[in-house]
Amino acid sequence: MTLRKRLLGWLMCCLSLAPAASLAETARFTSPDILVLGDSQLTFGAGPTFLDFFENIRTRCTATPAQLVQLESLGQMRTSVIGVRSSTLQSWLERSGRFKGMVCDVDPNWKVNAKGFGFVSTSPDEFVQIGQGREYQFCEADKSPFETMFRDDYYAPKLLVLSLMGGASDRWANIPDLARQDAVNLVAQIPQDMPCIFMTTLPAHKQEIVEKRSRAQENLKAAFEETNSRCSFVSGLTPETIEAFVGNSAFFRSNGAGVVKDPFHPNETAAKHFFDLEADNICKAIFDQIGTLPQPRG
Repeated sequence: MTLRKRLLGWLMCCLSLAPAASLAETARFTSPDILVLGDSQLTFGAGPTFLDFFENIRTRCTATPAQLVQLESLGQMRTSVIGVRSSTLQSWLERSGRFKGMVCDVDPNWKVNAKGFGFVSTSPDEFVQIGQGREYQFCEADKSPFETMFRDDYYAPKLLVLSLMGGASDRWANIPDLARQDAVNLVAQIPQDMPCIFMTTLPAHKQEIVEKRSRAQENLKAAFEETNSRCSFVSGLTPETIEAFVGNSAFFRSNGAGVVKDPFHPNETAAKHFFDLEADNICKAIFDQIGTLPQPRG
């Protein structure tokens, strides 16, 4: 047998053994229908609860008969939740620099910076690095993560939900013009026909943290209103949520002596209580975005 025939036979044999892996690597990406993007609060506590709420949206909102039909449709959609360390809205909007790096740069210590839940996640216990893997290709030179992920052949959710706050507290609390800039850039960088909801994150354990974040939230909410944003705004910091969270050690990770060791990331119990308190506001935003206003309870 000639060398050419032997090589051809080896190649055909390898091809016959490899189609499954090959197809898996090159198959067209399937976008989630509902995409929730957030910071490390999703990664370290709230992610599973966000996923549960949107996967079971049919039972979470008080609705009219017409709205129930829409909720049935939403409830059948593929939902993905992705939390990326201390990312901010600016991180998803910048085309270069350290803020974009919070999403795209490999974490120098842990080599991973995110965690996914739901449709795009292969394992709910596995941390990932944004920019690595078919599901997380958000990073291209001279483009923002939003511009990259929302390209024509990639992520195309029917509803985008953002849950971000902490890292932008100083930016929004101290300089209202920057809050307006971020509000404008958000609408500019996502597809015009994509329904979107922006939620500020769950309250922290310490009052001083919550006070600064409340000022930031106030300025960002005003920016959404002043710019007539087509994205709905939901305040995560309300009198009810602040009262429930601030100083409540049961809602945060503690050491063996019961002392809170992480005042920034509420646990899963806290996240469930947050949705109990905020469900009406979140549902109203959902109905606003899908075209039907909710009716008041009672």
